[in-house]
Amino acid sequence: MRVFLYVLVLMFVASCAPSLRYYTKEIHDDSRWSDSELRKIQFYLSGDIILWRDINMGESVITNGKLKMVDGRKVGEVIIRRGTPGVFLFSPSKNHYAISFDPESDAKYLVFGPSDKAGERYVLLAKEWGKRYGKVTYGDKIYRTPAESAFAFLMVNVTKTQTTNVKSERPSGRRVDN
Repeated sequence: MRVFLYVLVLMFVASCAPSLRYYTKEIHDDSRWSDSELRKIQFYLSGDIILWRDINMGESVITNGKLKMVDGRKVGEVIIRRGTPGVFLFSPSKNHYAISFDPESDAKYLVFGPSDKAGERYVLLAKEWGKRYGKVTYGDKIYRTPAESAFAFLMVNVTKTQTTNVKSERPSGRRVDN
């Protein structure tokens, strides 16, 4: 009996967990959502994105990030963790999405788009990618990000609903006439 209850509770918890799927060009093309509809979709990150840049003397302190010393330089760092929710702001170009993960500023966003190399999944796009890092705009500043950030995909919570109409009858039975 305990095992049955344990399995039942486990199934209930699993059914409540979000069902995240990679956001792909196929989903984009099939759905043809407007910008206002895209703003209603909750996006998530599949992996961490780390941004960093050198801080100049007299520059303001980084907000929502960290300030640390690397090789005697002041470095500003922004870390956006796997699973962080984000929202669609606008489309800077066809099939590209500006997604903000910062609850305080619409000016701080990253751009994602489909990649042939990643199975048409929406990946972090950069102004340029090198072997070791890429350069992205975040807010009004240019940041570097490790090449691994190119594999941080957009994900969405997918709940499939199926409607099944059941017509149920319960015959009372039939007896032989005596």
